[in-house]
Amino acid sequence: MSIELCLLFFLIALMYSSAGFGGGSSYLALMALWGVDFQLMKSTALICNVVVVAGGVYHFYRSGNLPMKKAWQLSLASIPLAFAGSYLPLKQQTFFLLLGIALTTAAVFMCYRLFWEKEYVPDPNRTQSVYGYGIIGGLIGLLSGMTGIGGGIYLAPILRLGRYDTAKNIAGLSSFFILVNSISGLAGQATKGQLILDYRFALPLILSVIIGGQIGSRFSSAILKPRWVEGITAVLILYAGVRMLIK
Repeated sequence: MSIELCLLFFLIALMYSSAGFGGGSSYLALMALWGVDFQLMKSTALICNVVVVAGGVYHFYRSGNLPMKKAWQLSLASIPLAFAGSYLPLKQQTFFLLLGIALTTAAVFMCYRLFWEKEYVPDPNRTQSVYGYGIIGGLIGLLSGMTGIGGGIYLAPILRLGRYDTAKNIAGLSSFFILVNSISGLAGQATKGQLILDYRFALPLILSVIIGGQIGSRFSSAILKPRWVEGITAVLILYAGVRMLIK
């Protein structure tokens, strides 16, 4: 196991956890650059997602920033679709093509937030479309299961564009969404017999993200500037995504 990869996983968990994300897109980007087997990538990324956001869900709930009714409305369709997505047979070439598109799109979302999004203010008078957001959540869940991305990196910008809730509540909703989709995706892989775990490879990475996630959920938001974090991760994800598409 590469010490450099463990350190990078630790830093990603540290940075992402403060915003309610698990870091699955960046874990996949790094493992793709390291040439890791694609089935091992999916399983490892989802497990890392779970251990990072589980603590975040607890902290957001305790602080009153996780409205459970909205969380279930967003997740009810995504959970079975994440399971179905992980069950779909994907050849390696198809997986990397899909992952390249997913990572490039994620980088675009992050760049939008960095350069074009003005000060965020939720709209308390706006009538929310439960079914509309449920459908969006379901589609993101399907993508989550197919690629090993928890989906929060897509959900959060959409909720912000719709002024769905406060910024802290959206972070809590994203954490919950990532957690349930990642568990559902892992269940689909296990049912299909494709939950691939190499403990010599995965265990150091899992320990790295547990430590990084616990530190990040408590302290990193006070130390790290969110724009720096998003800028660095957007560049990494964009590079990995475009590199996959070119290949």
